Amino acid sequence: MRVTLFGASGLLGQELVHELSRNEMNREQLTALSSKDADLRDRARVRDVIRDSRPDWILLSAAYTDVDGCEANREFAFAVNCEGAVNVAEAAREAGSRLMFLSTDYVFDGSKGSPYQTSDARNPTSVYGESKARAEERLLEILPEVCIARTSWLFGHGGKCFPATILKLASTRSEISVVNDQRGSPTFTRDLASALAELCRASARGIVHVTNSGNCTWYEFAAAIVRASGLPTTIKPVTTAEFPRPARRPAYSVLSPESLHAYNIHMPDWQGALRRYLGSAPVASVVL
Repeated sequence: MRVTLFGASGLLGQELVHELSRNEMNREQLTALSSKDADLRDRARVRDVIRDSRPDWILLSAAYTDVDGCEANREFAFAVNCEGAVNVAEAAREAGSRLMFLSTDYVFDGSKGSPYQTSDARNPTSVYGESKARAEERLLEILPEVCIARTSWLFGHGGKCFPATILKLASTRSEISVVNDQRGSPTFTRDLASALAELCRASARGIVHVTNSGNCTWYEFAAAIVRASGLPTTIKPVTTAEFPRPARRPAYSVLSPESLHAYNIHMPDWQGALRRYLGSAPVASVVL
């Protein structure tokens, strides 16, 4: 199976490179591209890369993921997250390649209060969520067999993530305030990469929700991080209103695992994933 990966240098992309290289695919079958290799906004470049690599599967994990930054840079967010994804989908259609698009829990508004199903209506409350929601809609039109893998609250090695931020703050502060009225499912990039590879092998299509099992608030997540690290820092729960941000986050964005279980794929719980993250090192670099 030949795979072309967009977003190879990102938090998830680095784990995907490791996962796809160590499994049944040899390195010559994986084309791993960072934004420096192929800018999603460059339609001609995207088409050339896909034509030359002739992939069976294209994994699109590249995105502008700065949620607050998207609020101030709407045009750029849509150019990368939506129009860029369309460029990849159109090239995939021309090449006869399958496409897996990484999306987000932020396509929902958080008002439901029970796990979101893949069939629930999109209603994003942020520019980032809107750019991803519109991309989903357009990709389904261009490639009806596309696989849209929604995930949430990513953490992992090789870049900025919530546990790394909390640990850095906890090393210098006696108290940290963290919001306690936003609930979701933390997802370890190593577990996510493994599940995505399995979905490719299963020829998945349609929308699939892929997160570690269980859920928590950001406060509960931070408390678990500090507790596991053994640091004496106190985690103080606060409301979203007390900690305003440019982008509005959903209060509840837990994704139902039913669509993933339909492929007989089951994700570990987030607590165990956190322990493995804290006890592991970044994946070794893979020379392609």
